[in-house]
Amino acid sequence: MRAARLIKMVLLLQTRPSMTAAELARELEVSERTVTRDAQALSEAGVPVYAERGRAGGYRLIGGYRTRLTGLHRGEAEALFLSGVPGALREMGLEDAASAARLKVSAALLPSLRDASRTAAQRFHLDAPDWFKEPRTPELLPAVADAVWDDRRITARYRRGEQEAVRELEPYGLVLKAGVWYLCARVPSGRGAFRVYRIDRFTAVDAGEERFTRDEEFDLPAFWAERAEQFARSILRAEVVVRLSPRGVRELAYAVDPRAAREALDAAGAAGADGWVTVTLPVESEEVAHTQLRMLGPEAEVLAPESLRERFAGDARRMAGLYGHPEP
Repeated sequence: MRAARLIKMVLLLQTRPSMTAAELARELEVSERTVTRDAQALSEAGVPVYAERGRAGGYRLIGGYRTRLTGLHRGEAEALFLSGVPGALREMGLEDAASAARLKVSAALLPSLRDASRTAAQRFHLDAPDWFKEPRTPELLPAVADAVWDDRRITARYRRGEQEAVRELEPYGLVLKAGVWYLCARVPSGRGAFRVYRIDRFTAVDAGEERFTRDEEFDLPAFWAERAEQFARSILRAEVVVRLSPRGVRELAYAVDPRAAREALDAAGAAGADGWVTVTLPVESEEVAHTQLRMLGPEAEVLAPESLRERFAGDARRMAGLYGHPEP
């Protein structure tokens, strides 16, 4: 533990002209007294750490000293490619590995390029969760992530409704979608089929030492894109017929599934003399359609099914009463 901290201290000093004890303590997550002791230990080991006293003082390396301890180990190299998603790294337990990798890369760069990571971070940032949703980190995510990195089989208890099932899985990859973590895994007992599991529905995960042989042909982005499209289509089991004003046409994709909206509009006939268009729209259910289409207000008229049309008629009567207009 201390050896790793001493190496990190040297790399920090190598990437900056000088650092105060407080800055080093903050970076290393230790006390300033520990920083003083570590600097003394480095000096005794032959690393030319020089301490400048006074208000503007700090620690620096003398004579352009450079360590060769900048080689990345595999875990750091892999984590480096995920450094653009800091929240995901933190949730998977890889933040320290990514931090060490970035520090080693910075130490190996020419002095004129050492601010590259800082300038990039100031200009680009990925915030994965959706608006107005509090992201929740599944408790078992780090254990699953470790198994994914090491290609280790897991035994997982998975909650489906009120029941739990035990699954032997070969964890191939993790996907973060709108703040929700999913595991893409192969099920050996299911003829090697690949399936998707929500991490927050795992109630227990046991990762043993047995490793599986990864199918090198497996393409995680392509697999996820295909399954996501299948899922989106599978839940659209009902249809509604809706008349849309020109404004309703423009806003339909904001109220319902964008792909379903686009396909419905493409299949619609020509607009009437009043500019309104009639579309047949696939929806998840009548309940969901009622919630979604209310967003369009008077820019949409439901024609079928009759039960949904009656719901909107009831909404219109209640709205008229709220705003002081008698029922027609």
